[in-house]
Amino acid sequence: MHISMNELKAALRRCFEACGYFVGNYEDAANMVLWLEKHGLNGLNELEQALPYITQFCDRPLSTVVYEDSTSAIIDSHDRSSLNCIAASVDLAHAKALENGIATITVHNCHNRMFILKALTDCGRRGISVAAYWQSGNETVTEHSAAIRADERYPSYSEAITSLPANTDVKALTIICSSRVDLTTSLQKSRGNIDARHISPAQIADNKNQSVEQGINVNEALWAEINRIGSAVLVENTRQSQLEAGGR
Repeated sequence: MHISMNELKAALRRCFEACGYFVGNYEDAANMVLWLEKHGLNGLNELEQALPYITQFCDRPLSTVVYEDSTSAIIDSHDRSSLNCIAASVDLAHAKALENGIATITVHNCHNRMFILKALTDCGRRGISVAAYWQSGNETVTEHSAAIRADERYPSYSEAITSLPANTDVKALTIICSSRVDLTTSLQKSRGNIDARHISPAQIADNKNQSVEQGINVNEALWAEINRIGSAVLVENTRQSQLEAGGR
């Protein structure tokens, strides 16, 4: 079914708000989904995979800083989706890099890390270079990397299916940010990589073939689930309005 971009964004905001995301936090989450979708990177498919972590673990803390110094930090995402903490994690790397030239942030117990591309893009457009690396898969390990240079408008992304042994920490994400070095990263074909593909910044820019006026196609079952989750916010608002009206 065809949905306008504004309608989808509003529904996503309600969905994340109903799952305990705070003001600003649920705005970031909605924008990260839309950014991937608008740039041909399957944001709605990523969201469909993220929904179990968004709904089942909504009573867990959003994220916790377990270690921090002037140039690094370790964050625990408590097995939740990256949508709850990735924007803030990149912002923390950005702030540390501005002050110290370089920073490394590691996020553990984090799912759906592809959503970081929107946060990386925002960081690059603020004049700071940033790169991210993560692995996925319990049996066949896939490596992922993304990066953007300072003042560029779009990031690059690459992934490679590998012959590496299964990693016990496949839910980790490493972010490196620098105000002094242009960070670029690309997974290359090598003896350890069975297959590799690279998407350049120019390709990502070309993929932006959707506009707010055009809207996007959404799977009907996914659209129904987004609205089912978000209905809790509408119910709460209706009850609050009734209470306020009765108190006058």
